[in-house]
Amino acid sequence: MWTFIQEQILGMKWLSILIGNLLNDIGLDVSGKIGGTLQFFIYDVIKIVVLLCTLIFFISYIQSFFPPERTKKILGRFHGIGANVIAALLGTVTPFCSCSSIPLFIGFTSAGLPLGVTFSFLISSPMVDLGSLVLLMSIFGAKVAVVYVVLGLLIAVAGGTLIEKLHLENEVEEFIRNAKQIDIPQEELTVKDRLIYSVEQVAGTFKKVFPYILVGVGIGAVIHNWIPEDLIVRFLGNGNPFGVIIATIAGVPMYADIFGCIPIAEALLAKGARLGVVLSFMMGVTTLSLPSMIMLKKAIKPKLLGIFIAICTVGIIIVGYFFNAIQYLLV
Repeated sequence: MWTFIQEQILGMKWLSILIGNLLNDIGLDVSGKIGGTLQFFIYDVIKIVVLLCTLIFFISYIQSFFPPERTKKILGRFHGIGANVIAALLGTVTPFCSCSSIPLFIGFTSAGLPLGVTFSFLISSPMVDLGSLVLLMSIFGAKVAVVYVVLGLLIAVAGGTLIEKLHLENEVEEFIRNAKQIDIPQEELTVKDRLIYSVEQVAGTFKKVFPYILVGVGIGAVIHNWIPEDLIVRFLGNGNPFGVIIATIAGVPMYADIFGCIPIAEALLAKGARLGVVLSFMMGVTTLSLPSMIMLKKAIKPKLLGIFIAICTVGIIIVGYFFNAIQYLLV
């Protein structure tokens, strides 16, 4: 039953077969490069869009119970490492990319929440949202998805705790530390309000991320059908002990979210890249993208930014090598 759910409902294998049959009917051989590229592109775009809209709707409905003011109050009730854990968990039901998470991070920091707690939130939010769990299950299976999320949460908790211990509050820009917060009472939303909010979030997020889905699927289709397998294996397979480091660094200049990364990761894995390599690439893109770091630099000073990047990079690399080591147990 679980295999059916993973392959036919989440993975939509039936859709791939249907598209392949339709392309064959119009004279395109899906075993060839052109036909295979079209099959991969059409199938992945439709699958990711369907999953994207469904996931955003349900996750946005959950998010409607956690507006910034309520989230701030929840975080304010906890102290020590427990606060970091709660912040990391709350990050899983908030925005899908780091550029969306940074304004919330600034708001929480301005409100006087401990710096380490806000960084646990900032790391967790783009890296391990609920959408990533479902999408990873659709491609890599439940075991990989669950381990990925658990390790991502561990990076968020450990990173935030370390930043807290370093006492870097003075490394936050003064205009944020001195910002005055006004608590505005939150109106309780009706079911209809939450549904309207969820639909609006679907429309807004879809418009924002759809171009990146097209680019990501396009890159994945090229990798899957045009780049020789031995080339991928040479740089990102067993033969290269630095594959995880290369993939992590390669992900930094890109700007995408989990939805744009999945097709590239899927294609790389199919071509022989190691599991830890493709997951490190995904974590690098979603957590350390260059546009996000530019935004974050407006809020924190270079020393803290460098420490944040170093913590995330080291954590991602460790996770990548860990996945490589246990790949035989998961795939």
